[in-house]
Amino acid sequence: MKTTAISEQNIQAVKATGLDTRAAVLKRAVRVNVPVRKTFVQAPRGSTSRHGPLKEFVTGRDLRGLKAYLLIVAACSSGKDGWSTRHDSAVWARLMDIHTTATDQAARTGAWRALKRLQDRKLITCTRSGTLITATLLREDGSGDPYERPVGASDEDLYLQIPSTFWTKGYDEAVDLPALALLLVVLREKNWSSFPAEKAQDWYGWSADTHERGLKKLMDLGLVERRKHFTKAPLSPTGVTMAYQYQRTAAMRPRKARKKTTTPAAGTTVLGGFGSQSAAGAAGRGR
Repeated sequence: MKTTAISEQNIQAVKATGLDTRAAVLKRAVRVNVPVRKTFVQAPRGSTSRHGPLKEFVTGRDLRGLKAYLLIVAACSSGKDGWSTRHDSAVWARLMDIHTTATDQAARTGAWRALKRLQDRKLITCTRSGTLITATLLREDGSGDPYERPVGASDEDLYLQIPSTFWTKGYDEAVDLPALALLLVVLREKNWSSFPAEKAQDWYGWSADTHERGLKKLMDLGLVERRKHFTKAPLSPTGVTMAYQYQRTAAMRPRKARKKTTTPAAGTTVLGGFGSQSAAGAAGRGR
């Protein structure tokens, strides 16, 4: 009996993409929103420097590393696995979309190098066993301390939330480095906050030009919206000053987890009561 060989074209048609792989990782992690400590973006007030580890990604032009780090945070949803996630190096390469522009071996090497950069910044530890690579989270402030789930109990423990739809709807593929950095900045603050470009170097560690380009890209993508805000200024010629304020759009607001429903046993009387609400992210605080 003859068997028909599957053509290379058909194999490519069903082969998992980077988007497919990222969606599978998030599904396995059962993530609705991904918490990231705000200290990753900016150190608390009173610190010697306000710059967070995010600065090194921006000034080092490491978009691949930043995307990889945020995805690792998303993948590590439980302390039961030691806040670790493990994949074959080919899967790591596909998670980072390296496979689209490199040979298989080069893509595997590129993925390992990206993870090693994260380790050098004391954001993760990574180990290899054959082709398997395990990444383990460390605290987001770059201190090298062990990771624990943020609960918002102190200034150092406050966190922002990235909705999982950032990955599953492909927004991560649309943002460039300035836009991704500024998205984290906007998510870190309350709605309708000001982000003056002249403060970017002192507050975050990157240039005013990078700051402005990031905000513009976010507005073009529909992830952030802007409004004018006027304040009284008795000594100015017009009597008022104007500043732009920004907030995340609905696409980037935290999602509510779906409530699990249980079917009562036959003959059971169902009584009314108060359902628990999913906790929102820790409240933003001013810079």
